[in-house]
Amino acid sequence: MKPALGPALACFLLLAAMVSLPPHHAYAVLPTVERVIVYKNQKIMQLLSGNEVVRSYQVALGRNPLGRKQRAGDCRTPEGTYIIDHHKKDSRFYKSLHISYPNKQDLAVARTLGQPPGRDIMIHGLPKGFEDLADFHYRRNWTKGCIAVNNAEMDELWRMVADGTPIIIKP
Repeated sequence: MKPALGPALACFLLLAAMVSLPPHHAYAVLPTVERVIVYKNQKIMQLLSGNEVVRSYQVALGRNPLGRKQRAGDCRTPEGTYIIDHHKKDSRFYKSLHISYPNKQDLAVARTLGQPPGRDIMIHGLPKGFEDLADFHYRRNWTKGCIAVNNAEMDELWRMVADGTPIIIKP
C-alpha cells in the first residue's frame, strides 16, 4: 500500500500546477505593469514591466490619427505622458481606463488656439452591441480620440493596469 501524500507535498504540487497554467487562465499570476506605451503610427499598445514587454495589443485610435490632440472635437488621440487615473465600469464602451488628458502642455496649446482642449480620453473596449467586431475593429481608426481594444483585451487591461500607472502616447 502506497503512503498518502503529505500536506506539504500536496501544497507544492498544487502550487506548481497553478504556476504552469497559461497566462489567460483565471488563476494565473499576472505581471506587474509599470507603464503603458502607445505607438500611434504602428497602432500598437504595449504593457511593460521593467524593460520587458509583457503584453502587446493592436488598437484603434481617433479618426484623425495624425498629430497630437489640440482641441475638443478634433478626433485626434493625444500625444504625451499621462496617468491612468481611474477604472470606469459605467462606460458605454464596455469598460474603460480613464487617461489624465489634458496635461499642462495640452492646456497651453488649446489656450493658444482659443479652444477647449477636450476631455474623457480613455482606453476602452467596444461599444455595446458591437462585440462581434472584436477580431478586426483595429483595422480602421474609429474613436473620437480614445484608444480602443476588444472586450477580452479590455478585461485583461482592467486586471493588469492599476490606477496611477503612467501611459506614454507616442506619434
